[in-house]
Amino acid sequence: MQSWVDGQPASALASLKDRGLAYGDGLFETIAVKAGTPLLLELHLQRLAQGCSRLAIVADQSLIRSELLAYAHAMGEGVLKLILTRGDSQRGYGISPGAMPRRILQASPAAAWPEANALHGITLFDCATRLAEQPLLAGLKHLNRLEQVIARSEWQDPACAEGLMRDTSGRVIEGVFSNLFIVRDGVLLTADLRRCGVAGVMRAALLAEAGRLGIPCHVTDISLAQLQQADELFLCNSVYGIWPVRAFADLSWPVGPLTRKLQGIARTLLDV
Repeated sequence: MQSWVDGQPASALASLKDRGLAYGDGLFETIAVKAGTPLLLELHLQRLAQGCSRLAIVADQSLIRSELLAYAHAMGEGVLKLILTRGDSQRGYGISPGAMPRRILQASPAAAWPEANALHGITLFDCATRLAEQPLLAGLKHLNRLEQVIARSEWQDPACAEGLMRDTSGRVIEGVFSNLFIVRDGVLLTADLRRCGVAGVMRAALLAEAGRLGIPCHVTDISLAQLQQADELFLCNSVYGIWPVRAFADLSWPVGPLTRKLQGIARTLLDV
C-alpha cells in the first residue's frame, strides 16, 4: 500500500528540509492492524500526545486519529507506522515558529515471527551498548534510535531473538524493541523509565490489566542481580504480544504461570 504524507499519497521524495531527517526531531508509533482496525489505538495516541507535549510539537491530534483510522481501514492487515516530524526548517537547531508538523503513514506486512518465540520462549542476548540517561526524552518513542541500531548490530545469531539493554549505571531497562518484566514470588516488576527507555504501549496495557486483576506489580529500578533471581522473565511489545525469556547468558527460566496468564491477555488485546 502506498504511503501517505499529510493525508495524501506520498511523492517520490521527502523534503530535504524536514527536521525529522536532519535531527531526528519527531516521534513515531508502530501499530498492529487487523481487519482494518488499529489495535491499542487509544494507548498509542496517548503516548503520541505526551510526546508532542514534551517536545512542543503542535499537532492536530484529531486529524492524526482520523488519518490513522482511514489508513488502517485501507490497509486491512499488517503493521502501520506513523512518523510525526516537526516539519521543515532552515539550517540550524533553532525551531522555526511557523513550522508545520509532517505526518507520514507507512504500511508493512504483518510480522512473521516464529511461533516458537511465544510458545517456548526466546534466548536473550546481552547487549554491551548502554542507554544514556536523559529524563527529558525518557519514555518517549522519539526518532533518535541510534542506541537501538547499534545494540541490534551486536549480534547476528538467529538463536537470539532479542537483546537486553541496561543504562549507563547498569540498571536493567528493556529489550532493543520491547519492554521487560520479571516475576519474583508472584510479584510483577518492570523497569522505571524516568531516566531512559521507551514506555511501551503493551507495557502500559499489561500494567493496567495486572492492576485490574489484583496482581501485585511494581515499577521500580531493576538490577542485574534481581533479574538473575527472577522466577519468570518475559518481553512484550504491541506487535507480537509477549515472548517468554527462556535463556540469558548462563541463566535459564521456565515459562511460568503468570507469564502464560498475561500472554493470554496480550493475545486478546491484539485481536478484534
